[in-house]
Amino acid sequence: MHSEDIDGLTVGGLLDLVAERRPDDEALVYADRDLRYTYREFKEVVERCARSLMALGLKKGDHVAVWGQNVPEWVTLQFATGKVGAVLVTVNPAYKSHELKYVLEQSDAAALFLTEGVRDADFLQILQGAVPELARAERSPLSIEELPFLKNVVLMGGDPPDELPVMSFEEFLKRGEEVSAEELRERQHSLDAEEVINMQYTSGTTGFPKGVQLTHTNIVKNAFHIGECMELGPEDRVCIPVPFFHCFGCVLGTLNTVTHEGAMVPVESFNAERVLQAVDQERCTAVLGVPTMFIAELEHPDFERYDTSSLRTGIMAGSPCPMEVMKKVVDMMGASEITIAYGQTESSPVITQTRTDDPLELRVSSVGRKLPDVEVRIVSLETGEDCAPGEQGELWTRGYHVMRGYYKMEEKTREVIDEEGWLHTGDLAVMDKEGYVKITGRAKDMIIRGGENVYPREIEEFLYTHPDISDVQVYGVPDERYGEQVAAAIKKKPGTDLTAEDVQDYCRENIAHYKVPEYVDFVDEYPMTASGKIQKYKLREAAIEHYGLKGTTVESA
Repeated sequence: MHSEDIDGLTVGGLLDLVAERRPDDEALVYADRDLRYTYREFKEVVERCARSLMALGLKKGDHVAVWGQNVPEWVTLQFATGKVGAVLVTVNPAYKSHELKYVLEQSDAAALFLTEGVRDADFLQILQGAVPELARAERSPLSIEELPFLKNVVLMGGDPPDELPVMSFEEFLKRGEEVSAEELRERQHSLDAEEVINMQYTSGTTGFPKGVQLTHTNIVKNAFHIGECMELGPEDRVCIPVPFFHCFGCVLGTLNTVTHEGAMVPVESFNAERVLQAVDQERCTAVLGVPTMFIAELEHPDFERYDTSSLRTGIMAGSPCPMEVMKKVVDMMGASEITIAYGQTESSPVITQTRTDDPLELRVSSVGRKLPDVEVRIVSLETGEDCAPGEQGELWTRGYHVMRGYYKMEEKTREVIDEEGWLHTGDLAVMDKEGYVKITGRAKDMIIRGGENVYPREIEEFLYTHPDISDVQVYGVPDERYGEQVAAAIKKKPGTDLTAEDVQDYCRENIAHYKVPEYVDFVDEYPMTASGKIQKYKLREAAIEHYGLKGTTVESA
């Protein structure tokens, strides 16, 4: 496929084009459940799902929330919403009731598709905690005062309990018989590639997650250029163990593969051995992951049992890759042309990427060069002028990949996208004369733990709800495994006997696991500037010394 083929293409139109070109080639494979769809078969499944979405009354622009791990229904919904023009709202499987309710409410979700849960998290139970009124609501269409837009809840896999007005996925698909293929074609023809089709939530410094609105063009074109950097083609089989709810999974993973007419080989939830099994069994030529995933695969005791020699390329992102890990991925796993990518959700997400022929040194010391049709500037924080090569400044970017904006947050959008269309990333960087970018820090107060963006203010706002906490400051500290960990310095209310374990338990019950502070310290005062501003860097320095921490706090995507 060429660049001109994807210009003006919707997500649904992309699938149609590839299904026409390669009807009998494999499109989607789940190695552990022996599920295999050719592109012809996958298109049929997607269109049945798309008609079912229309039968629920979903119109172009309506929001469909998907909450679950990398199950086949998730991929189907991604392309089905792309055919009917419903906006796919991705929900983090780590969310608890507090976070789920916020996203359903803020996104105006008209439907929620969810799995039974992950590990020890029961999603139906969490949903009831978020929406107690659900248990008393009539069946489809729902009428819930707190969530007036939400009309349908569908369980992906398993049988829904009788006491809840939840539809099974099979019951949902049967509704597709109510809508004709012609009606679906008419709906799809009404779509425009510049319309929003995907919304992903990213936390903000205000403590409130923001819905990043991405268009068909944003994600289809970005996915295509990502694959071009990897030199993907129809012969490639891409193992996708990174989560679909994140751009890494649903842009660098699924869409990237389809724009290059290859086969998607997802892993439902990350497990090092399942990744190795999938690569071995399906002869995958590419694999995606954050560095900690690659480390887990390389260090698995049965690594030698699996043949990974089919690997050629892949993407590593989320945090910097140590040279020794990169060497092992090349020498032991065989992925000699693996690439590094950098970006953020607001940029669809990739801004820069290394190429397959870049030397290993550049793949560990930089995040590559800008993608085609993307502009990048390094701007001085002091002067607002462009920096000279090698000088540090904030990375700005402009082009087709910049989001439409934050949903219902125009002021927040204006804070990050200026009048000339430049997205201010908040990341500090330097660029050399050849255009290679190195991320050197962050202008924003963000923590990146194992590829997950964590905003201190969000955790602070939550911890303020604890009755024994008077004040709290959250910050990042270096960690050899995850790049960074969350730390909290807390002032207790007088007369309370709050412990660090109490704080962590309170967090575990209410917020995602990666936001739970690994380190909790109790303080009487915070270090402050003369003007009264709290100096978080001093808290960080004290924690590093106290706990003997070492590692890096600079992340790559």
